[in-house]
Amino acid sequence: MEPISSPRAIIDYCLAPLNFDGASDAEREVRRRLEHAIRTFQKMAARPVAVDFSNMPSQVINEAAHGYE
Repeated sequence: MEPISSPRAIIDYCLAPLNFDGASDAEREVRRRLEHAIRTFQKMAARPVAVDFSNMPSQVINEAAHGYE
């Protein structure tokens, strides 16, 4: 997988498992806010920022600590 630098592509990749349809106002607002946050971070970084999801370590959630919901 190639590193992703486009804010929209990063957001699409992260939200893909949720299978949103893009029709709700809430989803559009979430995407707008995430895009703003990513663009702001990229502008503040001293060098170009890209995300390589193929090198991302897995996360283990302790359900006992966070509840079995």
